Amino acid sequence: MAFRSGKLAGYLVSSCPMFKLPVVAFILMAVTFAADLPTKKYLNLAAIKTMVAGAEGEAKKRNVDVTICIVDESGNLLFLQRGDGVSANTVDFAREKARHSALYGSPSREAAESMKNGSASALAFPGFFPAQGGLPIKVDGQTIGGIAASGAKSEIDEAIAQAGIDALFKK
Repeated sequence: MAFRSGKLAGYLVSSCPMFKLPVVAFILMAVTFAADLPTKKYLNLAAIKTMVAGAEGEAKKRNVDVTICIVDESGNLLFLQRGDGVSANTVDFAREKARHSALYGSPSREAAESMKNGSASALAFPGFFPAQGGLPIKVDGQTIGGIAASGAKSEIDEAIAQAGIDALFKK
């Protein structure tokens, strides 16, 4: 017998009183479990386009060409754009800066600072990349991705990435 429109539940409940309590309890448990599912924030295409436009605007304002990269919270590539005349190695640099920021939830600048302070053992950490220019993208304290720029001076790369984040959150 198919379970359509509650017909089976109605049949069981009305035909046998001993099924009333278990059926009602089961339905309440199912509703409770469904309500406990978390809501996950993620970077959709509109958010990515907004961040890219902000980063591009900052790069243009500073008169530099850079590679821009955006990754999800696991470091998977969502967007990559190499600026005109920018060195090919900036593709890997931007991707690794963004990946580091997403995986560790901190600016890639902090990795560079830890290396300067003599913490070479950190190089053994997966996805660790000690170069300034990558920033985590956070919503409600949770890292949902990373953005980075590469091709200009490190502090300019980071400012370009920050402009992308600021565009997303309208700062």
